[in-house]
Amino acid sequence: MQTFEKRAELGADQAEDHGAGQGADVVVVGGGVVGCAVAYFLASHARWQGRITVLEADPSYQRCATTRSLASIRHQFSTPLNIQLSLFGTAFFRTAHERLAVDGHGPDLSFREGGYLFLASAEGAATLTRNHARQRAQGADVHLLEPHALARRWPWLATEGVALGAFGASGEGWIDGHALLHGLRRKARALGVQFLARQAMALEQQGGRIVAVHTATGERLSCAWVVNAAGTGATALAASAGIALPVRARRRCVFHLHTPAALPGCPLIIEPGGVYLRPEGTGYLCGVAPPDAEDPDVDDLDDFAVDDALWEQRLWPVLAARIPGLEAARVASAWAGHYDVNVLDHNAILGPHPDCDNLLFANGFSGHGLQQAPAVGRALAEWIVDGGWQSLDCSDLGWSRVLEGRPLREDLVV
Repeated sequence: MQTFEKRAELGADQAEDHGAGQGADVVVVGGGVVGCAVAYFLASHARWQGRITVLEADPSYQRCATTRSLASIRHQFSTPLNIQLSLFGTAFFRTAHERLAVDGHGPDLSFREGGYLFLASAEGAATLTRNHARQRAQGADVHLLEPHALARRWPWLATEGVALGAFGASGEGWIDGHALLHGLRRKARALGVQFLARQAMALEQQGGRIVAVHTATGERLSCAWVVNAAGTGATALAASAGIALPVRARRRCVFHLHTPAALPGCPLIIEPGGVYLRPEGTGYLCGVAPPDAEDPDVDDLDDFAVDDALWEQRLWPVLAARIPGLEAARVASAWAGHYDVNVLDHNAILGPHPDCDNLLFANGFSGHGLQQAPAVGRALAEWIVDGGWQSLDCSDLGWSRVLEGRPLREDLVV
């Protein structure tokens, strides 16, 4: 996987379609990894025979959350459904080269199963143990390690203040997110999906159903189904149909470090306070989500300013204490991206709204969109073709909990 600056140099797929048709059976709004996964799974469904159009306002993908993300996958969640979504993501990533092949050539995701290592203090050990039991019950290959075992496996890791660690021995790690996005997109196009460089502005309703999508260029695309996979633009799109979607754009910063320290076998480490670090080439990537009081909504989605003080004030002190070799680390580059955060419970909102059953939502992933995209794409494709959840029951992530103000609590929000 390349750093964001390198990925941006690769540019957009020059085969982007710029001519609009009159409509489609399904219009997917948002051509990031979630929207492309929906298009791919629907187009490849054995009983699908309709037309699919994907609208993407930024065909360069330089402002896309997918290409600015850490592109990682973990099974260490506390809710069974989130665990199952990512387990399928792992299976998909392992076979993506074959699944997404076009003319004999598939994408190289460079899937590195380096594992996640969650560290817990004495106060958090019981929660880590409880979550570990849930993960193992779903088939995740996660192991609990006490401080002496952590020190033996990673001798460069300081274990002061650590009561317990949870390590994903297989299936967890990181990929080239750019390769996944364009692999899904290329395969979907080969299956007949039309991609249009358009910004969706409004949804047109008649009789409680969406009948058309209106674009910023004045086009009207008629449709039988709409999938809202618009990321940080999803809330405004939902509002055009009279639906209040509790998703807000929040900024996240990633720092790319260079250090003379050698950290053999380094996994993706999560500190008790949420600071994370993982290898990237000859360096490391790190970051942390700010506290709620310091995490305002992003009103200007073109603002990708990096909070430089984050490194000096929050990241470096924690990382240098945990890994003494990182005392000499220096920031080589940094970038910011935007999460589409579900402010109710930081979990995705999936499926139809009860007031508009042909408008499907895939929003509010809160940083988990890339790893959950394959399972979400399959689930929504099956909903459209089969009329409900099939391979995986995603009802826990549906609109009912949102409308009832009943959060689905996830202990391991990173």
